[in-house]
Amino acid sequence: MKSQPSTLLAEVRTFRQNHPDVRYVDLIALDIPGHFYGKRYPIEMLEKVAAGSPLKLPQNAVLLGVQGGLFKIGDYCFHDGDPDANRRLVPGTLKPVNWESQPLGQMMITSDGTDAPIEFEPREVLAKVLERLHHKGIHPVVAFELEFYLFDKQLDNGLPQFARDPLSGDADDQPNLHIERLSRFSDVLDDMAQTAKDQGIDITVITAELGPGQFEINFGHLDDGLRAADWAALFCRSTRGVALKHGYRASFMAKPYLQFPGSGMHVHVSLYDGAGNNLLAAHQQQSLRHAVAGCLELLPHCMPIFSPNHNAFRRLGGTVNAATRASWGFEDRDACVRIPESDPRNLRIEHRLASADANPYLVLAAILAGLEHGLEAKRDPIAPLNDDRTSGADFPLDMLDAVRAMQHHAVVRDKLGAEFVDVYCENKRQDHLAFQQEINAREYRWFL
Repeated sequence: MKSQPSTLLAEVRTFRQNHPDVRYVDLIALDIPGHFYGKRYPIEMLEKVAAGSPLKLPQNAVLLGVQGGLFKIGDYCFHDGDPDANRRLVPGTLKPVNWESQPLGQMMITSDGTDAPIEFEPREVLAKVLERLHHKGIHPVVAFELEFYLFDKQLDNGLPQFARDPLSGDADDQPNLHIERLSRFSDVLDDMAQTAKDQGIDITVITAELGPGQFEINFGHLDDGLRAADWAALFCRSTRGVALKHGYRASFMAKPYLQFPGSGMHVHVSLYDGAGNNLLAAHQQQSLRHAVAGCLELLPHCMPIFSPNHNAFRRLGGTVNAATRASWGFEDRDACVRIPESDPRNLRIEHRLASADANPYLVLAAILAGLEHGLEAKRDPIAPLNDDRTSGADFPLDMLDAVRAMQHHAVVRDKLGAEFVDVYCENKRQDHLAFQQEINAREYRWFL
């Protein structure tokens, strides 16, 4: 997993030749809540790092809460001296940033592949899962789909306003799936797509979704799970930046409007052996059934990953295509695990439960852990929704219940790492409790 300094140095020098006006590069990594942290480096110093100089950032930056604060989690943060940890540059991710007012570059960094990776870093968690699968001869192919909303740039007393239709100037407040919405918002959408491509992301289909100002963008399939998750993370960053440049806010918030559909992160996964055979199609698709059963078994115990905050739980149920129980089905968008129609070579699952603001590294790690567990346990799943519309298993619908279901589950701890599970669950518990420490206007209306 380590890169040769000569390769990285060549990448930096080529970038400098192609972008001589760039003086600084943001070195960025995703923390537990799914926010980027990092440092802005002069490009001359980046060359030194690429040549082999150490790159260190505080280990506990990974533990930041949603609002950026640190929580006491075991001995981390307040009893460990806040140590630095080594990071490395992720090859191929040095790209220009075109949504800032000044020329800038960005490059991803990570602790995975270093001599002492951070056990609870999201990218490291996924890297371990992928490495284990590869040792077993299992090679995932992955594609993400992300839904998001556009809002007006200006908030109204802190509340989002509908995006203005560029053609009429009126609020785009009508839910619809019309193709004309893509034309009306084509300037910002085209810029989002091109900017993503400039970051090396393979953008494919763009869809106008049901909610007002809601869209979905799909990415190409990759046989590199880490890179697929990188794409999802980088897309969120660039999309927010491009939206602001055009006078909008782009948000991947799970449920910004109670009366309209939430935004999800859909993940397509197929599994192949070393010869390129689709493992899910083996034994007349019996392996598919086993994999689905494993996904559904672990799903209730991974809810803090799929619904990572208070708002994300609002998305579950009551609207179009949002499940309230762990379920599966063929060509059924009401299911958590959908099996799209395909030939045996391309047979795959579509995992539809995660909210759009979930951490893509952890979502993919949890999905792959479920598939792996299912292939090992070889159990049959519950009935698909196609046969029984009431089929499904309950899962937690609030954060504290979800954390309890996750923290002590033996298979989840084994597949994702016990240290990560403990740290992650405490991070989510503390974030949830911190969220409750504010009296809102509704409480005064109800109880004053």
